[in-house]
Amino acid sequence: MQANEKRSQGGRLRRWSLGVLVSLAALTLPATALAASGGVSTGAQQTVPGDKAKLKRNGKAVPPANAPARVKRAIRAANRIDNKPYVWGGGHARWKSRGYDCSGAVSYVLGPRGARLIKRPMTSGDFSRWGRKGKGRWITVYGDSDHVFVVIAGLRFDTSQPDDGESGPGWSRNVKLGFRNVARKAARHKVGL
Repeated sequence: MQANEKRSQGGRLRRWSLGVLVSLAALTLPATALAASGGVSTGAQQTVPGDKAKLKRNGKAVPPANAPARVKRAIRAANRIDNKPYVWGGGHARWKSRGYDCSGAVSYVLGPRGARLIKRPMTSGDFSRWGRKGKGRWITVYGDSDHVFVVIAGLRFDTSQPDDGESGPGWSRNVKLGFRNVARKAARHKVGL
């Protein structure tokens, strides 16, 4: 009877140990896969090491770990409206819109749902006078009376020629392509960003 009891306890111990190992593996696997991809997860928010954002295959940007909170919020806001349709005047009557034009998209990213740098939607002409002249460390707005786009942590967010080829707001690694529509000298930024 004692031998059967010992075998039974040994079997329970092995099943319990296996259950613990499987649980630990399930908890470790997502972090291991994320680390292998170069990303770091802080709770529900993913970041990449360093100062530059990373553009994923799905067209969304991942904020850099070293970026200030406003920059991370701006990137996440841009991801929310990425691939919305281009709608002339979109994003000006209300922050949440079915589609966005260039200034509506930049306004959304810099407004209360993003970086919290502006309080009302602005036109491209407004952005040409916004903040201070010159490039920012993290966020630079390029705008004139006809068009505006924003560069955040090294990636361009624009309604003109995003990398995915879709119409409407989207991300691009190619910042220079944005200068087909706006001059480099039109750079504006907020102090500290």
